[in-house]
Amino acid sequence: MAKILKREVNFLKYRKVFFIISAILVLAALASVPVRYAATGSPLNFGIEFVGGTSINFTDTGEISIDEMRDSFAQAGVDNAIIQTSTDTRTGTQGFIVRISTTEASEATAIINSVSNSLGLESTVVESNTIRPSWGADVTRTSAIAFLVAIVLIIAYIAIRFEYKMGVIAVVTLLHDLVIVVGVYAVLGREVTPNVIAALLTIMGYSLYDTVVVFHRINDNLATTASHSFMTVANHSINQVFTRTVNTTLTSLIPVVAMLFFGGETLKDFAFAMAIGLVLGSYSSIAIASPLYALWKQREPKFKKLAKKYGEGLDEFTAAEQLGG
Repeated sequence: MAKILKREVNFLKYRKVFFIISAILVLAALASVPVRYAATGSPLNFGIEFVGGTSINFTDTGEISIDEMRDSFAQAGVDNAIIQTSTDTRTGTQGFIVRISTTEASEATAIINSVSNSLGLESTVVESNTIRPSWGADVTRTSAIAFLVAIVLIIAYIAIRFEYKMGVIAVVTLLHDLVIVVGVYAVLGREVTPNVIAALLTIMGYSLYDTVVVFHRINDNLATTASHSFMTVANHSINQVFTRTVNTTLTSLIPVVAMLFFGGETLKDFAFAMAIGLVLGSYSSIAIASPLYALWKQREPKFKKLAKKYGEGLDEFTAAEQLGG
């Protein structure tokens, strides 16, 4: 390559720091799930689409407090209602979104009428949605199948297009991102809905894209130079695509953040997971996928010889005038 290199960031020099940060985040995420289970009896705050139940949306509730709403449900015989406040984005009026475990529509209607009467909300617009547990089981099963099929196809595609090592590293990176996102949901207690699952599958696509872009550039650079270690070529490749990765992430985040702040509840569920996933996907392609792949490849006999001959060359490489010859 004839391109002159100046002041490139030595990403791979700090790979141990990246690994430590990621290990802490993953361990914290994994620990948060059993901790939440011990505290609440559920590893995550699954929506009624997964566990069954009734979701009730009270709008324009005036000055009624969340405690008054909870007391009214208790008087109606529901002691475990999950209640959160809501705001109509069009009118600015206050309301509540309530989830109860009742899976019979007639029973749910009786509870809603009782609560509305006790709070004087007869004229309030109330929307409800009742889902049976069997439907939730179907959603869970199809979501798991979608995830597993995606993982298998990712490994197959990358193994055919590049090599199996890239496929394995790509899946490890995906799992890193998804585990941390799940941990965030466990810690914050945010509701896991089908929209969140859709966001997780979308995150897989973004994360894979960033990772494959780096891998592709590494392959291109390997074909044009034989005078540097694999670690050096990998670090140079990261620098080449770094600006592209940042720009892609920022342009994707802008509409996602807009949905997070100004969208309805459904859009916010999707946008929250997407925002975390986009940032993690960009980070992991540089801090996890690239160094893991470089460490694995540098063990191969061909690249062992180059490393022995030239060293890792990272410090020298960042000050070099050009790569290759």
